[in-house]
Amino acid sequence: MYALGVRLCRRPPRSLGVDPDSRQRDNPLVNESLLVVEDDASLREVMGIGLEGEGFRVGLAEDGPAALLAFSSQAPDLVLLDVMLPGLDGLSVCRELRKVSLVPVIMLTARASTTDVVEGLESGADDYVTKPFDFSELVARIRSVLRRAAVRPVETEPGTAPSVVVLGPLTIDSAAHAVRRGSEEIPLTVTEFRLLYELARHAGRVLSREQLLELVWSYSYLGDSRLVDVHVQRLRAKIEEDPAHPALITTVRGIGYRAARQSSR
Repeated sequence: MYALGVRLCRRPPRSLGVDPDSRQRDNPLVNESLLVVEDDASLREVMGIGLEGEGFRVGLAEDGPAALLAFSSQAPDLVLLDVMLPGLDGLSVCRELRKVSLVPVIMLTARASTTDVVEGLESGADDYVTKPFDFSELVARIRSVLRRAAVRPVETEPGTAPSVVVLGPLTIDSAAHAVRRGSEEIPLTVTEFRLLYELARHAGRVLSREQLLELVWSYSYLGDSRLVDVHVQRLRAKIEEDPAHPALITTVRGIGYRAARQSSR
């Protein structure tokens, strides 16, 4: 049903005799801390209750300034950030967060035009969800972003993804979750890092936008190709000597993107 911009799904009753702590043992993403920033009090409450029911710890903020204070005091693992906020809008809040943190941010917006979506992603968001949304879809997006932040591919046996990949002047270390140009470390968000790593380890191959959505965002049907395009632009701005004429990540018109050939070690 529709409720306050959220389509809620009836959840089945919990089985009797189940250890309440088993969900946390079986799912490393349970009990992660979220900060929900939403000016609509009813929607904020509904989201808080629903997300706590999914096993998350939830902090709430009603406007932009309160969001920045809550972020500083709570140090959440992920921020759900409404775009239209009083005091300081969501785009400005996201830009402020990016000055001090690479924590994942999912924007919540009632505006789904390409311009609005691109503006939100360019402010530093990792993903966006348009209102009204299915609560189950929101939870899926949250878990996907948190999974990207938690899982780092490390070479543990032959045939697995390499721990360190070299792309031109860049050294990409998945174990340390770090990218360096010489001795300089380049700060990347979780999503930017995953995107660069996947492109680099498939260097010389063209990856379609759909393939990148699956590899980086784990979306086989929920994704939007605009996520890929905007994040590639943001990534180029950080790693290319001349972002207007990229040499490390090139566009293959009508298909996707390709990283220059690299070596691994």
